[in-house]
Amino acid sequence: MHDTVMAPSPLAQLLGLIKLMRPKQWVKNGFVLAPLVFSGAFLDPDAVSHSLLAAMLFCVASSATYIINDTHDIERDRLHPKKSKTRPLAAGIVSIPAALILLASLYAVLVWGWLTAPKVVTVIVVYLVLNLAYTFVLKHQPVVDIFTIAIGFVLRVYAGAMALNVPVSSWMFITTLCLALYLAAVKRRQELNQSGTEGRKVLERYSVSLVDRYAEMSATGALLFYSMFVMSAKPELAITVPLVLFGLFRYWFVVEALDGGESPTDALLADWQLLLTVVLWVATCSWALWPVQG
Repeated sequence: MHDTVMAPSPLAQLLGLIKLMRPKQWVKNGFVLAPLVFSGAFLDPDAVSHSLLAAMLFCVASSATYIINDTHDIERDRLHPKKSKTRPLAAGIVSIPAALILLASLYAVLVWGWLTAPKVVTVIVVYLVLNLAYTFVLKHQPVVDIFTIAIGFVLRVYAGAMALNVPVSSWMFITTLCLALYLAAVKRRQELNQSGTEGRKVLERYSVSLVDRYAEMSATGALLFYSMFVMSAKPELAITVPLVLFGLFRYWFVVEALDGGESPTDALLADWQLLLTVVLWVATCSWALWPVQG
């Protein structure tokens, strides 16, 4: 007797294709909207539409990078106890040809985006090239891998600025970089704690104590530079500093006490206090920067 492998149903394949794009991770592309908030242009319908278009195009680009990464890592993922079940390609729910068709479709959307918002897509092309380098080379290089992830967040902010044709404060760039380094370092910490060195080859070069120091230094830098940005450029946002501080504390609590943080998006969506902090921060920023009519 031979075991027969049931082919996934059309619905399962469709859901697998959606999961392959990792829509939950699109939350990260909220960084694209930061210039819209800090420029005070969030009441301008044109500015809002341009920013939302930039965020949508970044969602498409990030999904494309996930497909390339999962295709490249399919054999390694099949040996992983968790990824072999949760990654659609590794689990056999989605075939490689279907994934490549989806990838081509996403690239087609970006080509359309080039015709509509060329400056934004120029930044996205840099992001795509950076992530190609990450998938094939950079993710195996200690420290470089963390910085590559962080630069992706900086590019999101820059794309948001290009969508509005507004300058971005150097403080915002360095704050974003430090915050992203903090999230990336915590991600590596949790991968080490939960999977050891089996999850990624680069983890063999790290230790929990080392990435803890990276995370602490980055969190301190994020708070420091954000505070300096507020005091020098946006003093009306001083009220948001305690929220940022609480958010950093709460996220570390989620990591340390609740064993979250391997996926920053999952940690955010699973902890109501952390999510509420982000919502309050956005609301407070909007209220403080609300354009004065007169």
